[in-house]
Amino acid sequence: MITLCTQGQTEQDINKKIDSLYIEEVENKHGSDKVLHAEPLFIDLIRDLGARKGESEWNVGIGLSDNKNYDEYTALVEYEWAPVNRLGLEVELPFSFYYPINGSGIAPGNKLNSIKLAAQYSFFVSERYKTSMAIGYIHEFNLTEFREYSKRSVFSGNTFNPFFIAARRLGSNFHTLMYTGPVIHKPYNSADIHTSWEINSNFHYMIPGTRNFIGIEFNKSIENKDFDMTLRPQMRVGIADNLLVGIVTGIPVARESQRFSSFIRLIYEPGHKK
Repeated sequence: MITLCTQGQTEQDINKKIDSLYIEEVENKHGSDKVLHAEPLFIDLIRDLGARKGESEWNVGIGLSDNKNYDEYTALVEYEWAPVNRLGLEVELPFSFYYPINGSGIAPGNKLNSIKLAAQYSFFVSERYKTSMAIGYIHEFNLTEFREYSKRSVFSGNTFNPFFIAARRLGSNFHTLMYTGPVIHKPYNSADIHTSWEINSNFHYMIPGTRNFIGIEFNKSIENKDFDMTLRPQMRVGIADNLLVGIVTGIPVARESQRFSSFIRLIYEPGHKK
């Protein structure tokens, strides 16, 4: 009994030491302050909170959503970088491809959804309190369906999305984050403005001494008094020093139109050193 307890305590001490060394590797490099946070995989941040000048990242994502009348296949390519400390910039191209179910013929047209530009600034970074806060803005130039390019303007409207982020690490391994803000759609051919409020929260457990984690996102949306929420269990695994893969499953709480979904994100960090 004594031997087992001693060994258990030793393993616990080793894990704590590994965690502290990894956190120190991320946070105590030369440069501005930075807190290690687990970044959600579906509602992706523009750049790490407290980003340091010169950091960059490529993302490629592929997803599948099971809707009532059609299947939606999504794909994205994005590049994000930090030109100065604490400021992240991003360019993203998100695509959607639709296939009717059982030959119903009821499905939207395939398209490049938008040209998406974004910026995020971390205005509060505290290694002492293991907390970071940021504000940001996403602007999307929305595009029409591919089949409409020859008939009318390629651009169909704009989407405006200011947002606020607050994240805190609990101890060495547990991570929480909240991401919220309005999403405002303004089409060119109409005076109508569609506004929804996004409230996204997540909780993750990071495996000791690694960048691997398991966790869950709670993606919530409120529009015209209608509340929707999708649960997204997820995991991230490092397959090389500068290459990570994230796997996400989407489970809607109320199946109004969208059913189950899945999403895979491949993350490449040029110049990353362990």
